Parts: sequence; C-alpha cells; structure tokens
Amino acid sequence: MFLRFPVLPRSLLAARVLGFPSSPMSAPAPAMATLVSNLTVAEDAAAAPALPSVTAPTTAPPAATALPSVSAPTTAPPLHLFNSKTKKKELFVPRVEGKVGMYVCGVTPYDFSHVGHARAYVAFDVLYRYLKFLGYEVNYVRNFTDIDDKIIKRANQNGETVTSLSSRFINEFLADVAELQCLPPNEEPRVTDHIEHIIELITEIIKNGHGYVVDGDVYFSVASFPEYLSLSGRKLDQNRAGSRVAVDPRKRDDPDFALWKAAKEGEPSWESPWGNGRPGWHIECSAMSAHYLGHVFDIHGGGQDLIFPHHENELAQSRAAYPESEVKCWMHNGFINIDDQKMSKSVNNFFTIRDVITLYHPLALRFFLMRTHYKSDVNHSDKALEIASNRVYYIYQTLYDCDETVSLYREENTSVPVPAEEQKLVDNHHKAFLECMSDDLRTTDVLDGFMELLKAINSNLNDLKKLQQKLEQQKKKQQQQKKQQQKQQKPQKQPEDHIQALAALSSEVKNKLSILGLMPQSSPLAEVLEQLKVKALKRAGLTEEWLREQIELRLAARNNKQFAVSDQIRKDLASKGIALMDEPTGTVWRPCERE
Repeated sequence: MFLRFPVLPRSLLAARVLGFPSSPMSAPAPAMATLVSNLTVAEDAAAAPALPSVTAPTTAPPAATALPSVSAPTTAPPLHLFNSKTKKKELFVPRVEGKVGMYVCGVTPYDFSHVGHARAYVAFDVLYRYLKFLGYEVNYVRNFTDIDDKIIKRANQNGETVTSLSSRFINEFLADVAELQCLPPNEEPRVTDHIEHIIELITEIIKNGHGYVVDGDVYFSVASFPEYLSLSGRKLDQNRAGSRVAVDPRKRDDPDFALWKAAKEGEPSWESPWGNGRPGWHIECSAMSAHYLGHVFDIHGGGQDLIFPHHENELAQSRAAYPESEVKCWMHNGFINIDDQKMSKSVNNFFTIRDVITLYHPLALRFFLMRTHYKSDVNHSDKALEIASNRVYYIYQTLYDCDETVSLYREENTSVPVPAEEQKLVDNHHKAFLECMSDDLRTTDVLDGFMELLKAINSNLNDLKKLQQKLEQQKKKQQQQKKQQQKQQKPQKQPEDHIQALAALSSEVKNKLSILGLMPQSSPLAEVLEQLKVKALKRAGLTEEWLREQIELRLAARNNKQFAVSDQIRKDLASKGIALMDEPTGTVWRPCERE
C-alpha cells in the first residue's frame, strides 16, 4: 500500500511561518487502543462531529461522552463554576437532577451589537455547549429588551416605530451571533410580549410592602429590603441611581428604582392598575426568568457591568415578590477594553461585531474572545486579532492536510491499532480537556492544549511522506531493503500506522473544537481557509491579482540571481501579513503575523 505524497503539507510550512514546532514531544507509550471501524475522519465541516448526546446525568456531575473509537471513556471531574454572589468557585449541582435552567441577559436592540456583546454571548455559549456535552438537558433563555429609553430616542430620530427599530436590530444581532457559531437559546423572549407577567410581579411587590406608587410611576423601596446589595457587596452609601434614569425627587429615597414608568406623550404604553405606562429596566428579567424557569433556577449570567445595578435590583425584585426566589449561581464575564477603558456605546469607543468580521473571519473573532478566561477582561487590538486569525488558519490547514491524506486510504480496510504514542496523546488531551473545562471553563488552557496534537499530526504527515519516498526507493532495490530491515533495532511505523495515528488525532481535535463551537459547521475546511486568506488580503489592502504579480516578479528575480530583489519582495509582503512559501509545485502564500 503506497501513497504518493511528494509535497510537504502546507500546515507544516504554516507551522514554520508561525514559529510552531512541527513534531510532538516524546512520551512513554501506553497500551494501544484499536480503532473499531474503518477510517471515517470527516473531510470537511459538514461531517464534523455534533455535540454528543448522552444519558441524562445524576445530581452529581455526570460522566462526559467518550470520543468514538479513539479514546476510552473518561469521567469528567465535578464541574465547578465561579459564583459572583459568594465570590468563589463552587461545585455545580443543578436544582433538578439532569436538568439546568440558565438565563442570560440579552441586548437592547437599538443599534448593531459590539464586540463586548460578542464577549458575553460567546462565553455563555461555551458554557451552554459544555453543559450539553456533559449530558445535561439545558433550558437556555436569553431575552431582548425591546422597549427602553434608548430605543424610543433612536426610533424618534429615525422617524420609525419602536417595534420596527427593535425588530430590525434583533435580526441583525441574531445574524451576528450565528456567524460566531453561538447556538440559539431555547427561548428568546421580548419584553413587550410579557407585559402581563411584569404587571403581576409588580403587583406582588407592592402587596408585600416593597413598592409604592407616585403619580402613575411605581418605585421599589430599597429601605424595605434588608438583603439589598447582597449580590454586589457594595455599601449603601455607594449606591446611586442607575445610569439609565435621571434622579426623581418624588422618590422616598435616592436608591429607589423604577418598576413602572407612567406614560409620556409619543411613547409606547400599556394599561396597568397604576395607569398607562411601560416597564422599568430591571423588572423585565425578574418576570421573564420566573416565567420560563420558575422562581428558583440554576444559572443567571451577563457582563460584569450588570452586577450593579441590574442584577442587584433583579434579585431584590424577585425575592421581594416571592421570597423563595433564588439563583443558584450568578456568573459574569469580563469586559472588552480599548486603551484600558471598557468598550461601550455610551462613550463611543466600540467596534461592532460587523466591523470586526469584515476584516477577520468570525471564527477568528470567536477564538480571540475564548483565548482569555471568561471572567477576565480582554484587551482588543489588531495584533491580538491577527494572532488569533493565524492560529485558526494553522489549525484548519493542519486538519485539511490530514483529511486529504487520510482520504486516500478511505477504501482500505485498515484495522491496525492506533500507535501507542499517539493514543497516549489522545487520551491525555481528552483528560486534560475535561479537567480544564470542569474547572470554571479554562478555555485559555484548552486552546493551548490543541497544539501538541496538531504538532503530532504534522509530524505524522511529514514522517509518512518520507516513508513513502523511502518505500518507493526500496521497492526498486529489494535486496537493499532486506539488508536495511535487518539493521533495524525496533519496528518502524508503516503507512497504515501513520494513517491510524492521523485519524485518531484528527478525530480528537475535531470533537473538542466542536464542543467549543470552533469547528466550521457551514463550510468545508478548504472554503474556510480561502475565506481567511481573503480577509488577510483585505486587511493588507491587496488584491489576489497584484499578489500573483509580485510572486511572478520574485520568481523572475530569483531566476536572474537577483536575490536582494526577491528577498525584498518577500519582506515587503511579510510586513503586510502575507507569507510566501516555496514548494516543489511552485510558490504559495498564507496569512502570517506582520513582521
């Protein structure tokens, strides 16, 4: 069984351009596991593994799904998550065995969403995916605040209705997060569809002595609720009115906040026991979370800026109306910073998701956001995005090269075991992945952990190419081959050993990328690689035609022994993020970090 493979895989060349080693670290070989079936490595994104589905878990964290054919079942460590309320990591035990209720505060749709929003929804998408991977049945709710002062102001400026404006930007938001491969939540309620539930909740708050009416407005009485500030840990003298509303002198106390706002001319309003009006900002999430998840549920998430006042007020409202209300674990993601300042529309220092994915592939943006632990702040920079884009390119090029090679053996009935060295790499990676993810979603370590497997894939591709060349030569010199075999001190890998190793390594990488939402789902790897190259040209302000001309000029200079000229062309392109690589079949290019 011979494979003609004369050209060094581009992922190996890419590894050299990016400075990544192309061979794996040595490790003692464990017992080998055998692949049960013929090779079935996915050739493209369409065949990438979906999130595994396993038996519903017990109250204790359940065992994770074993990787098909390449890794023995490994029990995931108990899942621990950081609880913003207790300020520590805690063992996650769901309220109902095998099920998780999760509510994440959504956007106010009056404009395109920015990268700070992407930070939050990618972070909670990773949690959602991992919970599903562990076997939990997750009810994920993410709302839209489709009635708000900002929406009303923008709609009036545009001369359109509030409904028209909010619906348009809800659709734009959904398109953006779909590009980032965020799974859709189970429920995506809008505030305006839940006015009845909001009125019922406010009625309970008033009945329990925690709310009061002033000229059609309804306020929450902070002084009546001793638990107030138990989430944020702030002191009462730090408490100030929320940034979304002006101070109202009619309030009993300055910290009191609006539950219901009396109708104003030219604004949408609904009938209520206190007169026509609309909900305050905070009450909506208390009402909608209770409606979809009950008064007690497992996880409530959002950005750190929501801890106070939004989530603090939400907690107070819910418990003031129904004292049994409880969120088991409050989770909050860090900010996106630009020049050490939080990205925000209010100070006009933001990049929209749409802005960024015009120049960078959406999966490069997702990778960039996941490179920092969800609780930490992310520094937004072009350099960091370029590094993420190059890393993603390297991953996909390696998988593509692997698929192309393995596909040549697809019809062979290969049943040899996975070589011990690669099997150990797969098993160790699987174990480390579960340990990192179960320890409060340590995605930084998880993403770094892929590099050893990718190095091993490239090493096997390189070794297989050399072996095939060697076997071709030995086929012509049978006598020389026998002498050489006699001199061998230990058995050497045969082509089928490398193919099994590649299949096992690739399957492990693809499975874990799928769990993280980083495996392309709508396009083949070849197409995604081309998209990444197109984005790189756009960032550099170049065209494919101009680049081809430069490659031809460089080739002509080399042929004329004008090496200073050819080197300068290569350096000039490298300064623009374009790396040239000379292969036996000609010169190719790929994106790289600017020199």
